[in-house]
Amino acid sequence: MKSFASLLTAAALGAAMLLSPGVAHAAAQNYVALGDSYASGVGTRTYIESSGSCQRSTKAYAYVDAARIGANLTFVACSGARVADVTANQLSSVTSSTNIVSVQVGGNDAGFSSVITECAKPSWLGDCSSAVANANAIINNTLPGRLNSLYSSIRSRASSAKVVVVGYPRLFNGTDCNAGTFFSPDEMTKLNATADLLNSKVSAAASSAGFTFVNPTSKFMGHSVCGSPEWVNGLSNPVSESYHPNVSGQAAYADLVQPAL
Repeated sequence: MKSFASLLTAAALGAAMLLSPGVAHAAAQNYVALGDSYASGVGTRTYIESSGSCQRSTKAYAYVDAARIGANLTFVACSGARVADVTANQLSSVTSSTNIVSVQVGGNDAGFSSVITECAKPSWLGDCSSAVANANAIINNTLPGRLNSLYSSIRSRASSAKVVVVGYPRLFNGTDCNAGTFFSPDEMTKLNATADLLNSKVSAAASSAGFTFVNPTSKFMGHSVCGSPEWVNGLSNPVSESYHPNVSGQAAYADLVQPAL
């Protein structure tokens, strides 16, 4: 049987271990998720009621990853956001106490929705080539400056935060299986090339800022619109769900983004 003295010694050691900084639990990290409809979770068909027209979803990758890593999430991504909207309406959530930031924006600056709408029309009714050309011009000439300014602002507000910039998938696998859309093989190839161009400019701006870029292109191969399984919705009802990652697509994003956080 242990002596009274040895029991006191053991108790003292236990107390010392509890008080020791070396075994204290680390405080939860503060994670701010910025961006557009791809970041908010549009396409998952289930939204946080209080988010209103921003359509934030508990299925969105930021929400999933915050739970996985035990972070405190400030989820301000919003459907329809352009770079200027992120700056005006979301950036204030990034502060000196922020440890992690994810940001996914740029598609709306290039007119993502209107380009898809134009290219979905029959060739005699729409002008896909002009729509794509206009988008490419914005991506090449206008978007980089906007991103550089936004990324600089993020860094100035949270100088030591880990910042992860998230890209966009190609939308097509080469097949249009949706009734009501008329994408030709050439148009789908052009739209995929535009997604690649967008990612290249977003990646370059991220690299210049010293941020990590997550490119979903390879992971989504075979899983875009009409893929098997499909991770990106085709033409949907309501139409706002169209051409956005579904629940499986957001789960794939979560798997891609988590290691970068």
